Amino acid sequence: MLEQVWQDITALPSYLIDANKRIYIPYLLSAIIMAFFVYWGASKRKSIKGFLSFLFPKRVWLSKSAKLDYALLITNKVIKAATFAPIVLTMVPVAIAVTDFLEWVLGKPLMLQWSEAVVIAFFTLILFLLDDFTRYLLHLMLHKVPFLWEFHKVHHSAKVLTPFTIYRTHPVESYLYACRMAVTQGVAVGIGYHLFGTSLSMFDILGANAFVFLFNIFGANLRHSHIWFSWGDKLEGWFISPAQHQVHHSDNPKHFDTNLGSALAIWDRIGGSLIRSSEAGKVTIGVGKYDARHDSVMAIYWLPLKLAFRSIMPSAGKSKKVDKQIRD
Repeated sequence: MLEQVWQDITALPSYLIDANKRIYIPYLLSAIIMAFFVYWGASKRKSIKGFLSFLFPKRVWLSKSAKLDYALLITNKVIKAATFAPIVLTMVPVAIAVTDFLEWVLGKPLMLQWSEAVVIAFFTLILFLLDDFTRYLLHLMLHKVPFLWEFHKVHHSAKVLTPFTIYRTHPVESYLYACRMAVTQGVAVGIGYHLFGTSLSMFDILGANAFVFLFNIFGANLRHSHIWFSWGDKLEGWFISPAQHQVHHSDNPKHFDTNLGSALAIWDRIGGSLIRSSEAGKVTIGVGKYDARHDSVMAIYWLPLKLAFRSIMPSAGKSKKVDKQIRD
């Protein structure tokens, strides 16, 4: 186990050269380019020094909240390797179950003889849509179910946003997202097998799903940042912009439980939770009016467990009002 933990820790620098990771160098560079246009349009006195100050303000990158994010990137990696990584749900049994179910309901696999390019495009699209929809559903549950909210509150307790805030998660939430990914991939593979047989592959760019690559290259790292980058009302009706995700992190009660989608905004439109950045007004970041008390790595790990189980215990009635205040 110690060897596995050490391998996972030493693998962290590879995140910078892995197109499936948010902090892949080209994704970071594209965010810097987009941030430059924001700086150029907003600043009267323009200079390289001014842009660097705009991009890396000390109040953000050296804040206590940001330092906790950096620490959690490492500690969460260790915890995952040492605990739930071996027991996370895997894709294969899900794919087999989906295939068996479809065969039971619809009969034998269709084995459609479509061209290879069409099959790859269809499978890539199905995988992306299922992935984005299940992300939205789980995110919605993390906000609406009190037991789950205590774990997701870790992410929202960030006082500032940087690209490393994506790694500010409680291990319980990370486990749920890992299982969600296995279910999503299993369902996609099961559907694909029933339709086309075993010849399944996806369009990829440098090893990442083409849609995921495009999502990340077009400013995903600005979603967790101090840089307000809007795509305009029309596009924001279809895709979640960096500014819209910052609205999602707002400490204004009017913005709670909004813009829950990952890439697509259509799920929020259907659910009535979409806010365009032009409608949000001034946004400040945080969990709400009351401090979530996530002021140390230990508190981030322990307090959600304590409050989550208190939320489902009948004897916790007196404390629920206090816990609600932390949320509101």
